[in-house]
Amino acid sequence: MNEPRVIGVDLGGTKILTGIVARDGSVEHRRETPTPTESQDALLAGLDSAVEELMTDGVVALGFGIPSRLDQKTGRVEGSVNIPLEGLDFRGRMQDRFSVPVGIENDANAATYGEFHSGAGREIRSMVMLTLGTGCGGGVVIDGKLYRGWAEFGHIVIEFDGIPCQGTCTGRGHLEAYVTGTAATKLAREAFGPAADAHRLIRLADEGDAQAREILAGMGRRLGAGIGSLVNIFDPELVVIGGGFAAAWDFLIEPAREVMERESLAPAGGRVRLARAELGTAAGLIGAGLVAFDAADAA
Repeated sequence: MNEPRVIGVDLGGTKILTGIVARDGSVEHRRETPTPTESQDALLAGLDSAVEELMTDGVVALGFGIPSRLDQKTGRVEGSVNIPLEGLDFRGRMQDRFSVPVGIENDANAATYGEFHSGAGREIRSMVMLTLGTGCGGGVVIDGKLYRGWAEFGHIVIEFDGIPCQGTCTGRGHLEAYVTGTAATKLAREAFGPAADAHRLIRLADEGDAQAREILAGMGRRLGAGIGSLVNIFDPELVVIGGGFAAAWDFLIEPAREVMERESLAPAGGRVRLARAELGTAAGLIGAGLVAFDAADAA
């Protein structure tokens, strides 16, 4: 390989996506494997295996998008909600294991980086992104730069003493508990029986089922409440919605827009655009690759 390449790793609650990424954001040799969640050791072994499958002499760095709370100064994973990863010098461990520079970033921050560089945000300077999947993550670009700290937007409180949050989170009334595929599956089973899930809920809504559509509209209104708070904080040009549950876009977005405009201070709420992510599952992978290039450049 003449041009430098990196390996990007997008670690999710259900799958690990890996690929060789070029500096322009293009991806080669993409791979997907299930995420081992039975223990931290099993998870690390799974990550090692995924990287080893693609590792060549031409790879100059690794980048990981991780669904966790990170300390960028120390490289530690402080804790996670949906995977068994906590209290570990992850960056140091991976640098020792593979002997190349390693960059780490929260998975939703990485997806935001990917969408800003190569997707829905590539022609703007400020954007917020929410990723709706197993959980709800987020990221923000301010004046062309990715915010590299915690951006746990899924844990915005939208209802005091509301329903319990997911995974290991002890909070209540958090956005994540209302707008994810996990939340949709719970609501679908309450309405349509134990065999239902988020996919069936969306399919029923596509077929015109009024109850399914109202469930999704209610989720959209909750999403709009969270977006309204983010608009009031960051005044972005664009809010991007990604993740697997963005498949419900047609049923979520207008209720979300209505509540967002009500809750946002003028004139921000009237000028911000809402857009669906363009890169799909590649956003986090591309973003992880960009994080790897940042690490290589800083080495």
